[in-house]
Amino acid sequence: MALAIASSALSSFPTREVPWKFSPGLRVTTCMLGRNSTRVGASKGVSSVCEPLPPDRPLWFPGSSPPEWLDGSLPGDFGFDPLGLGSDPELLKWFAQAELMHGRWAMLAVAGILIPEWLERLGFLENFSWFEAGEREYFADPTTLFLVQLALMGWVEGRRWADMLNPGSVSIEPKMPHKKIPRADVGYPGGLFFDPIMWGRGSPEPVMVLRTKEIKNGRLAMLAFVGFLFQAIYTGKDPIENLMDHLADPGHVNVFSAFTSQY
Repeated sequence: MALAIASSALSSFPTREVPWKFSPGLRVTTCMLGRNSTRVGASKGVSSVCEPLPPDRPLWFPGSSPPEWLDGSLPGDFGFDPLGLGSDPELLKWFAQAELMHGRWAMLAVAGILIPEWLERLGFLENFSWFEAGEREYFADPTTLFLVQLALMGWVEGRRWADMLNPGSVSIEPKMPHKKIPRADVGYPGGLFFDPIMWGRGSPEPVMVLRTKEIKNGRLAMLAFVGFLFQAIYTGKDPIENLMDHLADPGHVNVFSAFTSQY
């Protein structure tokens, strides 16, 4: 069920080869760092470090034609926008950032649900229930926790908003003599604090491939969290227990059980 959806997030991105200008006979899947693309999406500021994917990139429906505003410059772009929501370039950038942030929070939420449930089964935690976590008593009262979270989240979101309006304006990358700080894309701060091993600069895998894997995992995590919530309301059980019930009797304990009698 929802847990199975989350586990499938480890699927890899179907890469596409593009010619490398420094070696005409070599075709590699890569993102050219420090190069400003002249294609439609990249010229609008969608990405400053990744070349758009080639026109023959995989699409949500094989043989279909993607909208002109989805040119492959965004990670996870499979040409799906039937309502034309991204036709406005400014809205497209906003939607891309909103999906990225929601996906990251969903991945944290799914991990924060599954790991404690697993630790409870190993005996490290007692009486854990993610669905009732808000009712527990913590080191401070709910009002104090809310105000602290409001202040911290407001500060972080304020800086993220400022970075969207003026990319690079809130960079915290340490300035070194004789070292040029690369300009990071909005939503991908990188640098010493967020990318210490420089995966986001083309090593060990191309930047676009890594970002696409992140957005695909984020999308699956959002679906998984909705599944966790639905299961908790419907069955009153945690995701791992629901998975065990499904594996024990997949013919009767599945998503269609919601439309029949409760098991």
